[in-house]
Amino acid sequence: MTVTLADVAARAQVSPATVSRVLNGNYPVAAATRERVLRAVDDLDYVLNGPASALAAATSDLVGILVNDIADPFFGIMAGAAQSQIGGTQGPGAGRAGGEKLAIVCNTGGSPERELTYLTLLQRQRAAAVILTGGALEDPGNSAAVAAKLGKLADGGTRVVLCGRPPLALPEGGDGGPVAAALTFDNRGGARRLTEHLLALGHRTIGYVAGPVERTTTRHRLEGHREAMAAAGLGGTVDALTVHGPYDRRSGYDATLELLRREPGLTAVVAANDTVALGACAALRERGRSIPDDVSVAGFDDLPFSADAMPALTTVRLPLYEAGARAGRLAMGREAVPGGVVPVPAELVVRGSTGVAAVRG
Repeated sequence: MTVTLADVAARAQVSPATVSRVLNGNYPVAAATRERVLRAVDDLDYVLNGPASALAAATSDLVGILVNDIADPFFGIMAGAAQSQIGGTQGPGAGRAGGEKLAIVCNTGGSPERELTYLTLLQRQRAAAVILTGGALEDPGNSAAVAAKLGKLADGGTRVVLCGRPPLALPEGGDGGPVAAALTFDNRGGARRLTEHLLALGHRTIGYVAGPVERTTTRHRLEGHREAMAAAGLGGTVDALTVHGPYDRRSGYDATLELLRREPGLTAVVAANDTVALGACAALRERGRSIPDDVSVAGFDDLPFSADAMPALTTVRLPLYEAGARAGRLAMGREAVPGGVVPVPAELVVRGSTGVAAVRG
């Protein structure tokens, strides 16, 4: 026999409306009453009818987290941190059905079409919130389409949070505030400080392995590198010693071989991220170059394996877990949505993969 909302209300000795308020988490209920309702839910093994609840309410209990590649630690760390703030409560009642949301990780594979499809599906499900992670595509048409879709989601009551992605021009919310919170990483500043570190060590022939040319993260990190090189009077060498490719190990390997072909006297390689840096290290060793005695190598992101590489990678640390957790809290409405952009700092981490430029006769 199916247990109904009325059965739970009778067991808890409250009205059906009170049970609904506890389960949907959309109205304050006294702690003792809430505990009595949750105990009745557990005793009767009551399951809320999600689709019916979503039809009755403005939103459902779903939160969508969009990532380019869940296998990439950059995205996995942020998604896991966000989910830790979405999937449960702390203290008494934790793990019970009482206002918690169900986090759904949507893996786009970097496809802009798939990203728009997921946003449409989440809109149909009346998602309570949507978190978009990582850089955006450098395409005006796609940006306009994403902004329009996010605007429709916000109009339907969905909270929109951008984590590590540049802000979009979205319509104002019903209360006069922005409909999206944007946590933006200091990719440009972090890249500039990383290249400045290499320049201070005496490096002048610096190769750069960039990410995909059409991504905002790629542009911002390359701009920071270019700024540092220009300040040192070396801006004219950047284009000739820059190779673009995917954010993966193979790209770092292939691009570094190409850089060595272009400039055999290369003394340093800056990689788009730590995974790319590992590929660069493999290519250099294959060509008999010692790290950092012959060529210094630097990455970006400070992913968990960076400190365990041989030698440990000099990199730029982005607080991925902290940013993801904050995105989760914003998605749940546990923090006030800040106006405009929330900058997330980047920190230079110097390890053994970079050293003083070798002097060659």
